[in-house]
Amino acid sequence: MKDFKYLIVDTSVSLRQALQRLDDTGQGLLLLVDHAGRLIRTITDGDIRRLLLEGLSLEDSLSKLPPLSPQTITQSTSSVSALALMNEVDINHLPIVDFEGRPISLLLRRDIDRQILLSSPHLGGQEMEFVEEAFRTNWIAPLGPNVDAFERELAEYVGIQHAAAVSSGTAAIHLALRLLGVKAGDIVFCSTLTFVASANPILYLGASPVFIDSEPETWNMSYQALLRAFAEAEAKQALPKAVIVVNLYGQSTNIDPILEICNHYHVPVIEDAAESLGATYKGHHSGTLGKLGIYSFNGNKIITTSGGGMLVSNDGTLIEKAKFLSTQAKDPAPHYQHSEMGYNYRMSNVLAGIGRGQLRVLENRVEARQVIFQRYRDGLASISALRWMPESSYGRCTHWLTAVTIDPQKTRLTPADLIIALALENIEARHIWKPLHLQPLFSNCAYYTDGSMDSVSDKLFAQSLCLPSGSNLSLNQQNRIIAVIVSLFSVS
Repeated sequence: MKDFKYLIVDTSVSLRQALQRLDDTGQGLLLLVDHAGRLIRTITDGDIRRLLLEGLSLEDSLSKLPPLSPQTITQSTSSVSALALMNEVDINHLPIVDFEGRPISLLLRRDIDRQILLSSPHLGGQEMEFVEEAFRTNWIAPLGPNVDAFERELAEYVGIQHAAAVSSGTAAIHLALRLLGVKAGDIVFCSTLTFVASANPILYLGASPVFIDSEPETWNMSYQALLRAFAEAEAKQALPKAVIVVNLYGQSTNIDPILEICNHYHVPVIEDAAESLGATYKGHHSGTLGKLGIYSFNGNKIITTSGGGMLVSNDGTLIEKAKFLSTQAKDPAPHYQHSEMGYNYRMSNVLAGIGRGQLRVLENRVEARQVIFQRYRDGLASISALRWMPESSYGRCTHWLTAVTIDPQKTRLTPADLIIALALENIEARHIWKPLHLQPLFSNCAYYTDGSMDSVSDKLFAQSLCLPSGSNLSLNQQNRIIAVIVSLFSVS
């Protein structure tokens, strides 16, 4: 589109010139102003056509148009209010005017009609090929060729030997704990700054979670907190049965020192890489460094199967057992026979087909989210109160979500203020995960902080939020988000 000023015409412009401008701009309207630049009305090709039908010529001027009180908004009008006005009067555009009624911009319905989501699914085009194959061959039930291929292709991508596709990342954690022998009365150490799905499976098995704080350098599990937790557990002769390490927002944990202490106590590590597929740690893929690793393909993840997950390991015996347990633990007998409890956790052949198509664009999705993160950093660099989730030097961070902290020493604004301001513009933002040790569900569970007193995860939760980060976020959408944030801080 030509410069916005090209949409503005005065009463001396001829009908012919107006039609040419309508054609050049492609916006479907012009803005007619008086000698002082104040908006008189909007003009469409229909308005000009009616004048011609009334007998005017193409050389007559726009002064022949009847006056019309246009619907307008100001810069302070929220997108939600603007959209409501468009719906009320059945129009697809609204001129934005200054305090004297002069047009300064044009808001189009297409720019605000859809909510900008935090992280929406982003299909790549090849998914349908594999889904159609499942329908063509009538493999639409759980298991099938797409499941086998998805397991093989993902294992190859992350550089691990064995994988089992399951119904969710939560199911993968549940199976991992079961495979490691976790049972009622056992203890499992778990990162606290994470979604509840990381810890719920501990409760499924009747075990008790003990939560471990984050370190400020990566926001992931604190080695110092874990060290103290192990020391106290050893003194009580109550070592954990497993440790669940969560890789937060697309960044791997600094896992070497954590593995060192866990190996010292002979306690296996489950690497919860639900948020970090595509990330790396010292040349290794996130999710491949523990005894077992898990991925999630929920609708908001970097690639999705609508709903699904994957359990991975270099221990083939464990993965075979997982496949057995996830298909109702049916014994190899000529009839339905079950010697132990199983689950209905396997992925369907249709969803695995989506996963195969998504896996082919994973590198593009990682690159897109990294670009989005950098755009935020560049576009908001002037706001000193904003600090970004630290990015480690030991590997690649995918920035599944862009997380930012607001420094309370430099502004009175809070994450809630920013989330509300964005919501008024039909933009979704969210607080970071509320630490699990603060959840009512886990109010009686032990918790170990990074330092002797202060809790890093509490502080991060109070000061941080996640911005829209989907790989299909357009440049215009991101510019809208940045403009809202800059405007909010400029008046605070």
